[in-house]
Amino acid sequence: MTPRSSTKMHPIALALAIGLSALGGAQAQTPWPAKPLRLLVAGPAGGTADALARLLADGLQHSLGQAVIVESKPGASGAIAIQELKAKGRDGYTFLVIQEGTVTESPLAYKVSYEPFKDLKPLAQLTRTGLVLVANKAVPITNLQELISYGKAQKDGLDFASYSAGLKGHTSGMQLGQLAGLNMRHVGYKGSPPALIDLMGGHVPLMFDGLATSLPLIKSGKITPIAVVYPTRLSELPNVPTFTELGYPQMAKAGWFAVWSHPDAPPAVQQKLRDAAVAHFRQAPVLAQIRAMGMEPPLPLTSAEMTADLKDGAAKQAALLKSIHYQPE
Repeated sequence: MTPRSSTKMHPIALALAIGLSALGGAQAQTPWPAKPLRLLVAGPAGGTADALARLLADGLQHSLGQAVIVESKPGASGAIAIQELKAKGRDGYTFLVIQEGTVTESPLAYKVSYEPFKDLKPLAQLTRTGLVLVANKAVPITNLQELISYGKAQKDGLDFASYSAGLKGHTSGMQLGQLAGLNMRHVGYKGSPPALIDLMGGHVPLMFDGLATSLPLIKSGKITPIAVVYPTRLSELPNVPTFTELGYPQMAKAGWFAVWSHPDAPPAVQQKLRDAAVAHFRQAPVLAQIRAMGMEPPLPLTSAEMTADLKDGAAKQAALLKSIHYQPE
């Protein structure tokens, strides 16, 4: 008679199997983050996005208990940083700090190597921001009505600078021309610093600029603020009216900076990082710092709400570019 084979495992083998199973389970449930995080910045070191990323890094390190490394990857209208996020962001350890214009403006103005609504997911606003129309001190204007009268008296039109062709600083000037009946002539620069130098030097009379770069010059009396492109008055310029107050509600769209994720990063990781970012940017010392930079507190919008705002902004920017017959570079 053939003996039946036993289904029992040898005690040593059983203990080994249990140990391996427990080890595998422990590895599968390793808490995130288990290693340092990376925050990519599409702008240069020392710029606005870099400063915000470092503020965020401080908060994340405190709340998550891991080092956070800020890496500057400027160039190609944000495409270099976005490509790095696409390549390394799926595991939930690489994120990006960048302005919403990377989605709503750059892909319409330039030929970019990324798909904005496919390759990026906004997790949390860090700040909101507006543009300010500023003038050279030698130009005989102190308010928008004086500017309009002055502009209509210039038979060759009125020049204005922007930090880049095709972006909001450019289209805001052209939009003002359409609404106020002015012949606005765009002078494009590669960034705000050279444009502001020429503005102060009298080579160009006007500029639409971000407050982060213009505010120090406004406060020191070197340039004159005329009006802001924002839904409300800005806390750092309480005496400067909005375009809405002056009869141009079309010029009120807010911009914002956010921390972004690869869309395929683990959902639980996305939520945890979002929660930490939102909590940090509600703290009074952080709010004081972002106001000092000329920016406003963020809104606690969800990813879906931010995406809806991005689609609205992109549609409006596309319409403006079409109205001035702009061709992508």
